[in-house]
Amino acid sequence: MRSALEQQSSIAEVLRNRQLALLLDYDGTLTPIVRRPEDAILPESVRELLRRLAGRCTVAVVSGRDRRDVEKMVQIDLLTYAGSHGFDIHGPEVQMEHEEARRVLPDLDRAEAELRDSLTATAGARVERKRFAIAIHYREVEAEEGVRRVAAIVEEVRGRHGALRKLGGKKIFELQPDVPWNKGYAVMFLLESLGLNHPGVAAIYIGDDETDENAFRALESREASFGIRVASPEEASAAAYYLRDCGEVETFLRRLLTSLDPPER
Repeated sequence: MRSALEQQSSIAEVLRNRQLALLLDYDGTLTPIVRRPEDAILPESVRELLRRLAGRCTVAVVSGRDRRDVEKMVQIDLLTYAGSHGFDIHGPEVQMEHEEARRVLPDLDRAEAELRDSLTATAGARVERKRFAIAIHYREVEAEEGVRRVAAIVEEVRGRHGALRKLGGKKIFELQPDVPWNKGYAVMFLLESLGLNHPGVAAIYIGDDETDENAFRALESREASFGIRVASPEEASAAAYYLRDCGEVETFLRRLLTSLDPPER
């Protein structure tokens, strides 16, 4: 991967005379990863930057968080929000709840109850219910034995519910409807639904986690479109570029805004 900051002038050239679709993960991208998800507060400088970008291009937040939760964290009506890895999408011009996933909601309800009951005795383990997923956080589980116990319980519960699949992430397990849908499908759905799936549109997706790799791969075949991973350059990724941390993401977005709306001379 190449540095998106070092290549920003080349990126600006790619975007020239094209409409931009900017798609962003939340945790680890717009805000640093924190021990408790509710503490991942969006800096006001980034919020204002997103608001200004939304006046120049299409901006969507594609998050593993519940859609209503990420809307509350960002607080910008102009944006489109895809929650639960894209199962639940809402914006000024598009609304969608994945139909197959809706049929799996009773399985998620039962699995949630089983997880809460089984993980009660594991200090630091937290069960977070989203509409279309269950997140099991173990960042605050201190002992390695406790982490192994959480993993075993999650796998046991998943095994009892064939309609669910297990995903991993940064100190998190997640149970989701086992249907052919992920952030990559969600990105392509957004581009198609918003009339942006044509050569005159450049799409950029910025994310930091394994679940974002599906979005990077989805954009590989599109002209003038690419992923940027928030990671070290040594990490393997389908993204074309990297940014090291959330600070670099903000710098990149600020420069991107300038290239979309250059100052008057």
